[in-house]
Amino acid sequence: MDLAFFGVQLLNGLQYGLLLFLIASGLTLIFGIMGIINLAHGAMYMIGAYLVYDLTMRLGNFWLAIVIAIPIAIVLGLIIERLFLDTLYKRDHLYQVLLTFGLILVLNEAQRIIWGGDVHSVPVPAPFDASLQLTDNLQYSVYRLFVMGVCLALAGAIYWVIRHTRLGIIIRAGAVNRDMVEGLGINVRTLFTLIFSVGVALTAFAGMIAAPLTSIAPGMGDSILITCFVVVVIGGIGSIKGAFWGAILIGMAETFGSVLIPSLASMVIYLIMAAVLLVKPRGLFA
Repeated sequence: MDLAFFGVQLLNGLQYGLLLFLIASGLTLIFGIMGIINLAHGAMYMIGAYLVYDLTMRLGNFWLAIVIAIPIAIVLGLIIERLFLDTLYKRDHLYQVLLTFGLILVLNEAQRIIWGGDVHSVPVPAPFDASLQLTDNLQYSVYRLFVMGVCLALAGAIYWVIRHTRLGIIIRAGAVNRDMVEGLGINVRTLFTLIFSVGVALTAFAGMIAAPLTSIAPGMGDSILITCFVVVVIGGIGSIKGAFWGAILIGMAETFGSVLIPSLASMVIYLIMAAVLLVKPRGLFA
């Protein structure tokens, strides 16, 4: 592996890891603060990708499609939380698993009814439909660099909100002691609806900006859900900082594992998770 090829793979691993962070950040907020095991989280990634594909084909503008699709994702999250999850907060996790698994089936079937079973793609939008010439034989997509920049900006914004705003204080307090927060006069039900809607929006947005980079196919969120649960467990449940570094670690491991040891690539992330949990059973930043 020469230096230029190593650099390309490093960038690929970073871009994939940052995209994983967008999905895992919503998952760790919902799981760590609301106590909800949301197996349908990956389906929101798929819905985001299909929404931006559909709107781009109708409107002919990728950026306008994203602007319209984000509010749709927020409303979808609000509806799911109020209609289905609101009654499960004080119940056993088994009820949550069964309900959200049922939501996977419903959302996957809705996708097939609305968009069919074909594989689709979204063209890379202007002005990022170009490549940087790294060597005579290697190029790197400008759009991938743009995705990295957007993910880093969102990571910084999420961290700032959680650590330096009143809303962030309430969210962190709710993660530690929900009854105390409610006793202080804060409407925890509204807070949970907000957190769930934002978590869904982050995941759907990850699917939207990833659409030009990958094939849009039925069930595309199922495999990434498992990877994101690994990220959350490694980073520490409820920790945004942990989700960030766990996502970067897994992104690099999957990318370099596929290149260096393709026969074991599917096992690498689970071996890393096992190693981390042996040393820190609650994750890196619990």
